[in-house]
Amino acid sequence: MKFKTLLFFSLSVMLLISCSQGGGKDRGTATDETGDREPGVEDEVVVVTPEADEEEEFSAFVEQFSNDESFQLRRIKFPISVIIPDMSDVGMAPTKESIGKYDWEPLDLTYDSTYLTRPFDQYYQVVRYRNDTAVVEIRGINNGIYADYYFTLIDRKWYLVTLYEASF
Repeated sequence: MKFKTLLFFSLSVMLLISCSQGGGKDRGTATDETGDREPGVEDEVVVVTPEADEEEEFSAFVEQFSNDESFQLRRIKFPISVIIPDMSDVGMAPTKESIGKYDWEPLDLTYDSTYLTRPFDQYYQVVRYRNDTAVVEIRGINNGIYADYYFTLIDRKWYLVTLYEASF
């Protein structure tokens, strides 16, 4: 009985060892007729990401743009041209300025429907699309909030290219 148990155990171990050695072969490697690797041939891994083949989805872009500051800085065409009210002018006439990368303040364009019903600073946000351009429009309700953020699709990726801020 001990002999049968020992024989069964030995055969089981050999079976497991042989299966684990044979099952680990990579079918993508260069081999010769004997199954050995060819000398001097290295494995190459090619990773194809969806972004390389497809146009970036704007809503996913805005989410990452709003939550990741380094991503935001990479996706703005600096120096960015902006139109803002001139605070030194009595009528706050719009004036054109340029903002560099180091003067940029992070921007959050995420929108929650509660922004429309909160007690103060109420506003709504709309995204308008036209060909390869998207404009995020922010409009306040009786409070002077007014801003447009212009995004353009460049090499299948969205970039902030200019903005118009007329809030007072």
